[in-house]
Order: sequence, then structure tokens, then C-alpha cells
Amino acid sequence: MFSLDPNSKDYRNPDAVLDVYEKPPLSTWAFLSLQHLFSMFGATVLVPLLVGLDPSIALFSSGVGTIIHILITHRKIPAYMSSSFSFIVPMVALMKTVGYAGVAQGTIAVGCVYLIVSLIVGFVGSDWIDKALPPIVVGPIVIVIGMSVAGSAANNAMMNGSHYDLKYFGIAMFTLFLTVLLNMYLRGFWSNIAILLGIVGGYILSVALGIVDFSKVISTPWLKLPAFDLMFINYMPKQIYWGAILSFAPIAFVTMAEHLGHIMVLDELTHRDFFKDPGLHKTLAGDGTASIVAAFLGGPPITSYGENIGVMAVNKIFSVYVVIGAAVFAALFGFVGKLSALIQTVPGPVIGGISFVLFGVISSSGLRILVDNKVDFNEKRNLMIASVILVIGIGNAYLQIGTFQFTGVGVATVVGIILNLILPKYALSENWDDDKDKWEKDKQKK
Repeated sequence: MFSLDPNSKDYRNPDAVLDVYEKPPLSTWAFLSLQHLFSMFGATVLVPLLVGLDPSIALFSSGVGTIIHILITHRKIPAYMSSSFSFIVPMVALMKTVGYAGVAQGTIAVGCVYLIVSLIVGFVGSDWIDKALPPIVVGPIVIVIGMSVAGSAANNAMMNGSHYDLKYFGIAMFTLFLTVLLNMYLRGFWSNIAILLGIVGGYILSVALGIVDFSKVISTPWLKLPAFDLMFINYMPKQIYWGAILSFAPIAFVTMAEHLGHIMVLDELTHRDFFKDPGLHKTLAGDGTASIVAAFLGGPPITSYGENIGVMAVNKIFSVYVVIGAAVFAALFGFVGKLSALIQTVPGPVIGGISFVLFGVISSSGLRILVDNKVDFNEKRNLMIASVILVIGIGNAYLQIGTFQFTGVGVATVVGIILNLILPKYALSENWDDDKDKWEKDKQKK
């Protein structure tokens, strides 16, 4: 028997098509997992392309890293781990100077920061999270997580290189409307893979309009070993690159803030508290270990992905086994040259059109947090906290000191937490004498 109590071990989310522990039928498993793979593929391969690494190793690292994270978190969190954009600037600089050896040491430093923080959290506990991150902070942060990447989705939908392309925008809109309509009017299994069908439909239109180049697919062999750059095998570390370590390590706190935000969204979607079970220390340890393993393989630093959370928010399939399937496909596709090359031909406007849905659903989850918790915006405290988080995060008001950059999402999170901790419950200008019942109830809560 299933329980409706979220604190029970037998709890099942009544909103889920497939809950966290449930396995999909074999007949649909591959399609559901491929949907996740297609959703995150563009971002995963873009990072190595920008910094000068082989996309195949990033794909392989993402699959291995995801499985590591799932194992460390005891198969309780359906999170996908892949290439992080936060480290692009120092990675580009290092690849032009000392090469991948410096990137590897920096990536290991990131993983070590995660592991150290996870040990501290494991020692002091995570009860502080409820005080630091109430709904008035969590809701706007989740909105910001979706909206902060809206510009990237729009850019993919509109831009062909450096110029606006009406054909691209038409493909993006076709992909968007097809995905929405399929999600609304299909039933059962077909509704669950509406995102995958939307991508396929957008891809077919792109081929018909002649914007897909198959030359790389034709020239790539069927089987191709990922471009591993194995430490102690392909190369020996000859020195410690302190510059790499010092430029990477602080950025770990940026991705850590984004990691917290992603866990908040998953908490809301699955009706669980992953900060307590399996615990924040486990999720951080999984993230850090995944990055360390990626460094030894030759891949970039790894972090959790919002695209896959968006997929789950749309189809209500939270099964960790579906995510494992996506990770296995990613690792295998790193060896299948033609399949990897084919997926790389999915054009930007198709990814942009799908991203409009995925990122929007994440932001809508933040609105749902505020609505479900009945946050009162007549209270000045709530109005101030939400307003500041939204503008800083969506505007990407980042903090930069030298080469170190703390993203707008990270700044918004920190500022929101600080305001929540220092602001009084009511402003002095608010006259609660007119509502004595509410005043008395609030005094009792305190």
C-alpha cells in the first residue's frame, strides 16, 4: 500500500505519472530516456566546443557522472549531471596556456570544495535550510533559475551565427507549438514523450528547409573511442597549477548555489525533501565526485541540469530509472560516432523552441511554490525579498573580482537569504492593530 504522507517511506506522489522509485515498462523506457538525452545534449556538447575539448568525452563524462551521483544519493534523486557553463572563461584561458592538465587540476579542486562542504553539512546537519530558505526565498529563486537562461533559449531561436534569421525563428515557433499541442492533445505514452516528438518534428522541418548539415555524420565512423585524456595514462602531472586551482575553486560556490536551486525545484515537483533524505551532504558529495571523475577522464566540470528538470515538470515522470537510462545512452553514444554526430546536427532553433517550454515550466514551478504556500505580498517584507531576488537574478547582476565571476543566480540567492535573515516580520509602517487576530496569531507563532 502506498502512503499519502510525504514523510512516510511508502509515500507515492499522487501527481506523478511515474514516481521516483518506479520503473517504466521496457517498451517505453528507451523513449523516455532518449527524451532526456535530447533535451540536455545541446548544452552538454556546447561547453567542450567552446573551450576546445572533444564533445564525445563530455557526453561520456555526463553519463558516468550522473550514475555516480545517483548511486551516492541512494537512487533517491532524479538529477542529471553534465557540463557546467560556469567554468568556461578559466577553461578557455587554461587550454590556450597549460592545456588540459591545468583544467583537470582545477576541476579536481572544484570536486574537493564540494566534498569539504558536504562533510561540514553532514556534521552540522541541514536544519538551517528551512530557516535560510523559506518559500518567499525559494519561490523567486526557482523563477530566476528558469528566467536566467531565457536569453539563451531566445538566442538559439532567433540567431543564425551573428545575425537574426526569420527561418530559424519560424522553426523555433513550430517546435514550440508542436510540443505544446502534442502535450495537450495526446494521451498516455505519447503525451509523456511530447518533448521528444516536438524535437523530432522540429528536426524534420529543419531538414526540409535545408539547415541541417549531414557531412560530419557521413565522415564520422560508426565506432569511435571518446577522446579520453586520462591522468597518469595519457599524461603525467608535472606540476601543481595553482592558478588553475585558485580560479576554479571559488566558482564551485556559484554552481553550489545553482545546485541548491535545482534541489528546491525537485523537492517541489516530487513533493519530497531531498535536503533531509538522502541529505544535502549526499547531493553535494555526488556532484563533487562526478566532477573529480570527469577530470581523470578528460572532461569538463559537471553540475546538475535544469533542462532535465524541465522535462520532468512537463511529463510528471520522476523515475530515477529513466534518468539512469539517459545516462547509459549518453555514455554509449560517446562510443557510437555516427549517432553522436547525428545528435550534434540538431539545430539551434529546435533547441530554442523546446527550451521555451522547459525553462518556462521551471519558472512556473517557482510561482506554484508562492501560491501553494499562500505568500502574502501585501506584507512589505515579502515584497522586498521577492523583488530584489527577481531583478538581480533575471538581470544577471553578477559579481566579478578579477577572473572570478559569481553569477546573477548565485548573487540573487545569497542576497535573498541575507534579506530573509535580517528583515523583521513587519515593517514599522505596517499598522497591524487594525487586524488584531492576525497580530495575535503571529505572536503565537513566534
